[in-house]
Amino acid sequence: MLKHLTIKNYALIEELDVTFSHGFSVLTGETGAGKSIILGALGLILGQRADSQSLKDKKEKCIVEGFFDVKNLNLAPFFADNNLDWDPEQSILRREILPSGKSRAFINDTPVNLNILKELAEKLIDIHSQNKVTILQDESFQLLALDAFGGLDEKRNSYSETFKTYRHKKQMLADLIQKENEAALEQEFYKYQYDELEAAQLIADEQMNIEEELKLLMHAEEIKTKLASSADILDREQGALDMLQNLINELKKVKSFHSKIEQVFNLFENTYFELKEASQEISRVEEHLEVEPEKIQELNLRLNLIYQLQQKHRCNNIEELIAIKNDYRKRMEAYSSLNEQIEILNAEVAAIYKELEKMASQLSAERGRVKTSFEQEVLQLIRELGMAQASFVVNLNPKRELSETGRESAMFRFNANKSSELHELAKVASGGELSRVLLAIKSLIAAKKSLPSIIFDEIDSGISGEIAGKMGGIMQLISKDMQVIAITHLPQIAARGAHHFVVFKETDNKITKTLIKELQQEERIVEIAKMLSDSTVTLPAMETAKELLKINLFTKLNN
Repeated sequence: MLKHLTIKNYALIEELDVTFSHGFSVLTGETGAGKSIILGALGLILGQRADSQSLKDKKEKCIVEGFFDVKNLNLAPFFADNNLDWDPEQSILRREILPSGKSRAFINDTPVNLNILKELAEKLIDIHSQNKVTILQDESFQLLALDAFGGLDEKRNSYSETFKTYRHKKQMLADLIQKENEAALEQEFYKYQYDELEAAQLIADEQMNIEEELKLLMHAEEIKTKLASSADILDREQGALDMLQNLINELKKVKSFHSKIEQVFNLFENTYFELKEASQEISRVEEHLEVEPEKIQELNLRLNLIYQLQQKHRCNNIEELIAIKNDYRKRMEAYSSLNEQIEILNAEVAAIYKELEKMASQLSAERGRVKTSFEQEVLQLIRELGMAQASFVVNLNPKRELSETGRESAMFRFNANKSSELHELAKVASGGELSRVLLAIKSLIAAKKSLPSIIFDEIDSGISGEIAGKMGGIMQLISKDMQVIAITHLPQIAARGAHHFVVFKETDNKITKTLIKELQQEERIVEIAKMLSDSTVTLPAMETAKELLKINLFTKLNN
């Protein structure tokens, strides 16, 4: 519900503040007084395009701010999805137009782009005018209206959520199948690479060990020769060990005479034993070391294989080759699991679709059940609104496939004349007829669900007398369940309002301004009398105005 509207520096408006209430409010005023200006300013916070030419003072910015009661509108998800501050009581929409022509939009003081502002505004307020009834051309609205009338919103929403799940799962399935098809082309390559690396039976640190062993074997003959020569130097007669033994024997004779000599003796003795052990180790190594051409060839072949694999896969060691092999194995396992995932998802999609078909059938049956009542009630209202010979039916047309709204679409068919063929409503009805049909439909669904506030912008053109009174009565009826604001030039509708605002111009120091004022009861009588008179307010017009207001009071008391 629109609680408060503030407009600054827009067209003829210098500054305007108006507070609206729940129920039925009417705006009246002479032609050119500025009713359309107020509506244009309101349109700015509803996401319409801005123009710096609309600024009253070209040096100052224009600000339009609307305060909305958002209780019971279930808007928390919208605010969460758009990362906006959420107040469960009130939302503030603001639009600023700068002298440069640029504009800024805000929701609860948070800057937003115009699309987000417009999306929220559509959930808060609906402007209904003769040149804005294109919604009746929208088949989705026609089906929505039928569902709302029949109280099918819960079933429809449940079906819609299931359909979204079905569509999401189906897309996931398509993505998996595509992924499987793409992966299938690569599996042969992965398997070949994996098998080659697996056949190599690679072992961590193997390369270093092979390179060390190969270096030993390649120099085996030279090593044996040098080891034999070294052993001979140590072990031959008068060799290093013999000479050291002789030295030890000499020192042994005098070591007891001096501690230093004993220390030197001990050093030589230890050295002798270490050389003896080293000599034995040299002999063992030399004895077991063999020249093995076949072993060398075998190791060279193994090392060449490792080098080739490293070069092929552009890596530097066996650990990296093993990691690459494991990656190929994981890719093949992932491909195998794709088949399992596809089978599971296929079963899920089939189960959801089966449930969808069941829900769609129930929804179709319910729509068929309420269709006749909807047709009859719409027809009754539009006939009361001056189309006595009109015909109206709803065609439910089956679709080839299930959609987000079910298995059928709705088409409103209409003819304003008796005994004529019915055609699509939007193609054969005039602007005034469309406006009255839309008014009838909205009056039927207003009590069924929470609709945004509605503004009727002079939809009463071409209507007068009893029909105007009935149109006002319908607006009054709608206002029991939602906020209704009507801009009207008809006294029969103006009298029906619970709140009456008059828009007028005032000239001060040669500057014309548009103003708005809420009227009290006596002021309403005069204003409605003006609407009934040509120029001068007459006594009969005053009496008629009082009668019209009495009708309004009587209607309210009986409701």
